[in-house]
Amino acid sequence: MSRKKKVPEHANHERWLVSYADFMTLLFAFFVVLFSSSQVDKRKVGKLSAAIQEAFQQMGIFQTANSRVPMVTADPLPAENLQLIENGKGTSGRGKLVSPLEKMMGSPPTPNMGTLQKQLTSALAPEIQRHEVVMKAQREGLVISLREIGFFDSGSAELRPASEAAVQRIAQVLGAQNNNVRIEGHTDNVPIHNAQFASNWELSTARATEMIRLFITHYNFPATRLSAAGYAEYHPVAGNETVDGRAQNRRVDIVVLASAPEGIEGTRQQTVGSGQ
Repeated sequence: MSRKKKVPEHANHERWLVSYADFMTLLFAFFVVLFSSSQVDKRKVGKLSAAIQEAFQQMGIFQTANSRVPMVTADPLPAENLQLIENGKGTSGRGKLVSPLEKMMGSPPTPNMGTLQKQLTSALAPEIQRHEVVMKAQREGLVISLREIGFFDSGSAELRPASEAAVQRIAQVLGAQNNNVRIEGHTDNVPIHNAQFASNWELSTARATEMIRLFITHYNFPATRLSAAGYAEYHPVAGNETVDGRAQNRRVDIVVLASAPEGIEGTRQQTVGSGQ
């Protein structure tokens, strides 16, 4: 009896197509999920922007004509509608958003430093002419330097009674604005040691805090806008080798901050009424 011949098995070289098809199916499903997620996010952003604009319209900030975004939930909002709040399309102007909000907040606008400097120059004209007050514009704001010769006795932190009128004028001008104010005490490099102060650190700090006290108790200046610092002799504006230089270094600086404090260092410019 003859045996059946075995048919030789042929190697299947196309099995890789199965794995490739599975991979392509998974990749397609992955991108479908990503696309669906992006559409949901757009829809949520559209709802949020429309709700915010609807609230502004009810408050009277935006005009109602041609500014209402349709609240469509079935389809994502078009991209141009999503930008309505950002670029002001379909509204009568972006400026109408700022002005009513400022009125609601009740805070006065921050003036230009040049305008504020002019106001203070006019208010302190006699003191500037006598070289008792020097104003300088620097990077962080406006510096009003009250020299010791016009405001304090040597080695004392008490303000001279004759100088209270000048301090009152400063407080009135600054009180009408909303800038934060830092008051700094400075001395020369001559050591001090009397019954009241053991070092220039204590004297400079005491003069700054005394000015803070006057602003709050005498002129009702908001305490939340004030801060004090004492620097002793370590931030001079002139050399301590001469009598005139030491006199310039003995001072109290009222720094009207244009923005958040960045430190005492800055590029100082535009000296007004300087005796240097």
